[in-house]
Amino acid sequence: MADSIVGWLNEQLTWVLVFTLSGAGLIFTVLTRGVQFRLFGTMWKTIFSSRSNQGEGISSFQAFAVSLASRVGTGNIVGVAIALTLGGPGAIFWMWVMALLGMATAFVEATLAQLYKIRHGDDHTFRGGPAYYITRGLGIHWLGSVFAACLIFTFGFSFNMVQANTIAGVVEGTWGVPPLWTAIGLAVLTAAIVFGGIKSVARVTEWMAPIMAGVYVLLALFVLVVRAPDIPGALTRIFAGAFGFEELAGGVTGGMLAALLNGVKRGMFSNEAGMGSAPNAAATANASHPVQQGLIQSAGVFVDTIMVCTATALMILLSSPDVYTPGVTSRDVAATLTQTALSSELGGWVMPVMAILIFVFAFSSVLGNYTYAEVNQDFLGGGHVGNLVMRLLVVVATFWGSVQSLGFVWSLADVAMSIMAVINLFALALLGKRAVAVLKDFQAQQGIPPMERTLYLPEGSEMDLAVPGDLWTTEVGDRA
Repeated sequence: MADSIVGWLNEQLTWVLVFTLSGAGLIFTVLTRGVQFRLFGTMWKTIFSSRSNQGEGISSFQAFAVSLASRVGTGNIVGVAIALTLGGPGAIFWMWVMALLGMATAFVEATLAQLYKIRHGDDHTFRGGPAYYITRGLGIHWLGSVFAACLIFTFGFSFNMVQANTIAGVVEGTWGVPPLWTAIGLAVLTAAIVFGGIKSVARVTEWMAPIMAGVYVLLALFVLVVRAPDIPGALTRIFAGAFGFEELAGGVTGGMLAALLNGVKRGMFSNEAGMGSAPNAAATANASHPVQQGLIQSAGVFVDTIMVCTATALMILLSSPDVYTPGVTSRDVAATLTQTALSSELGGWVMPVMAILIFVFAFSSVLGNYTYAEVNQDFLGGGHVGNLVMRLLVVVATFWGSVQSLGFVWSLADVAMSIMAVINLFALALLGKRAVAVLKDFQAQQGIPPMERTLYLPEGSEMDLAVPGDLWTTEVGDRA
């Protein structure tokens, strides 16, 4: 009974998110005049110049790496395979559309996270995210608390159990190691990092996240080079399938509708733009301007979907018909479809390599998810003791998840994530114009050294009354 109720609620909320997230991406693209396209070059310059940190806390690059670690996970491998088996090649086109629109939403929520962040006294870092900008920007503390509770349950516990379960399954399937031994090793490894707090996680993900994404993309590029003559055909299948010009698989009526719905759903859950998760990492950075982190997090959506998900899709589409055929290949094989596709092209040696990559993908997500949970634990209170208890529970979650069947937990986590996304979108609808105004301020001060800039908020405006500019100045320490 409980399973059916949770499943029904999850399905209803999913469709709500499909329309609200895509709508939000379109609206913010218009309001920011296509910030994700106009300032695309600035995004990458900002990323590559943000590794050093002149003040307290963690650098903008480290915050980017933490969010990338959580975004880029097993969903980029299995999620893409599900989209292809249910929606056909055309689903990938709609994943691209969701990502390009979602880059604007990611920019807005990360900018707001920086704007309303607060100093965290224990480790000289910052805290922020939807719970904070809902409370400080809208003055609705109870709603911020609901969001925080949903995120802690979803990312701190449920999603970490799912990632641990994935790791145990891959290790057992590849090397025959019993899940119990994997659970013990994973718990020890997790404890060694998370008990050091957010700074410890940032130091690990700073090198882990870029390397794992880079190795995976390099593997895909090798396949693409070998199969270069076939790439135009694969891209043609994607574009043709997106608009129903060839028969597709599954869905309500098949064809274009199946491609659209499955591509949007998988894209939405892959890049997390608008879901309210990544802003928790964005707020921890000591950025020179709120827009700096907004641009960096927008680029994270591009890396997640346009680069990593596309790499997965092309590897599958370039494989033999025995591996993947639209309308024939079942969703039941989605979990191993990418590995099978790579093995068919490169040989059996790639299977253990993929197993290691999946391990790193999943474990980095555990670390990124923990960061989100700690930020929201700090919002709810509990202090140092509360954080220690939560870290212990995260370690327990990785152990338990490795040895359990998690179907019901996964469905319940999806419901909690949908609720927090709806709350976040409500806040973005009311606060988004402030992020747009801060973007104009950023562009007006280009060419001025960061230490000489002043975050300008129009005198007498609603924003001037709502945004704590003096607190922002105190936190960042680089405004006049």
